[in-house]
Amino acid sequence: MTGTDRTKPNLAAAGNSPLVVLVDPQMGENIGAAARAMLNCGLDGLRIVNPRDGWPNERADAMSAGALEIMPPVEVYDSTEAALADCHYVVATTARARGMVKPVLTPRAAGAELA
Repeated sequence: MTGTDRTKPNLAAAGNSPLVVLVDPQMGENIGAAARAMLNCGLDGLRIVNPRDGWPNERADAMSAGALEIMPPVEVYDSTEAALADCHYVVATTARARGMVKPVLTPRAAGAELA
């Protein structure tokens, strides 16, 4: 059987779920794909900072395969600072090379730190 196991406890319902914050997403499809992946993993807190193609977005909705209809409303912010203002612990990921001097963790190490 494939799909999400709905018999498992929903961690998001308990208020323990991490939030996903997309900063300057380039296309609605990226937002929709993220929402779909989030729903498959039991996450439902999606925040968007400065979406290039605006919000709401038809392409995001189509790409989400219905995830956006099930999740709580997406929150849209004008700045990363505002989107993270109530967050206690922040982990950032990117595929781009950066010149910042910040601690770098492998996914396994970050997961262990969050546990």
